[in-house]
Amino acid sequence: MFLGDFRTARPYIGGVYGSIYEFETLPTFGEPGRRADARFVRPARRGRAVPLVGIVRNPRSHRNKGIAPEMADCSNILTQTPCTREELHHTLGEFARRGVDYLVVDGGDGTVRDVLSCGADIFGDDWPTLIVLPKGKTNALAVDLGLPNRWSLAEALAAAQRRSTIARRPLRLTPKDGPRDGAARSILGFVLGTGIFARATEAGQEAHRRGAFNSFAVGLSILAAIVGALFGRSGNVWRASTPTRIVDRHSGRHLPYAGRGRADERFLTFATTFERFPLGARPFGRDPAPGLKLAVMDSPVRWIVALLPAIMAGLNGKFLTRNGARRFAASELDIDIGGSFILDGEAFPAGRFVLDEGPQINFVVP
Repeated sequence: MFLGDFRTARPYIGGVYGSIYEFETLPTFGEPGRRADARFVRPARRGRAVPLVGIVRNPRSHRNKGIAPEMADCSNILTQTPCTREELHHTLGEFARRGVDYLVVDGGDGTVRDVLSCGADIFGDDWPTLIVLPKGKTNALAVDLGLPNRWSLAEALAAAQRRSTIARRPLRLTPKDGPRDGAARSILGFVLGTGIFARATEAGQEAHRRGAFNSFAVGLSILAAIVGALFGRSGNVWRASTPTRIVDRHSGRHLPYAGRGRADERFLTFATTFERFPLGARPFGRDPAPGLKLAVMDSPVRWIVALLPAIMAGLNGKFLTRNGARRFAASELDIDIGGSFILDGEAFPAGRFVLDEGPQINFVVP
């Protein structure tokens, strides 16, 4: 993560994360598709003999450190390395004004999240085709899109010329307690998790520090979570739940609780729009539906924790639902989270939110 204005300098009180994001420091978005700044009037993107490419490059991403940008000397390649949220917002506005054919995110999952969040009021529902160069430490989005770990800009542009794309909608998380003018500071990303997911993410950060990356780091994180939750005693951090309330906004119904603890807490909440996952996992079955999906574990029942590898491989059944482990698809939810949560690898503070799907975006794939 490189956009310094997105986070405060104060440490997270729990001591697990070095810093935590604040929604108040993020761009203010109005109604979906409306521009917050009239300067960003986009020309119609026309077919060009040579496509115009705008690149947002994160020089701090794992595989960008000390490496020169690709194709930076090409006249149709606009490479920018914004260091603050304001700079990123300005960069994306300039790309929109010039009508780029392809928007390239040269970085990891967190960089993609920042670009989507900052660009939401600029592009609305009319995004240019996105190219992701997976340069982060985990690159879960690259797995979902089926991208090679080392995908060059030249290879990606060749695939773009073949019009090889896949559509995805990111998660959109909007605080319910927004400013009085009705604008909302939304964050767009792909993976949200609470409870043991947050603690597993911290274990993944430790794995990164020790030299493990991508699916190997994910595997170590999952193993640490299962061992801690399976053998930890009462009060152990690995067995702690997070105050969580989930309500379907259309029906007004609360998500049922079948756990053995408090009905207002959940051991795990995992939300995503992914259809493919690292390590070949199938947490939503063999053919997951597109769009917003949730997996929830109400409480740390040890035998269910022991079955987590099988559940992640697609195991399902009424016996799991009866004991508080369920999966479901949704369109729009009220979700109140009483502790910090993870969105695309970074910690965010507790709050009351609306969770739904963001705009459809076409991503270039091999």
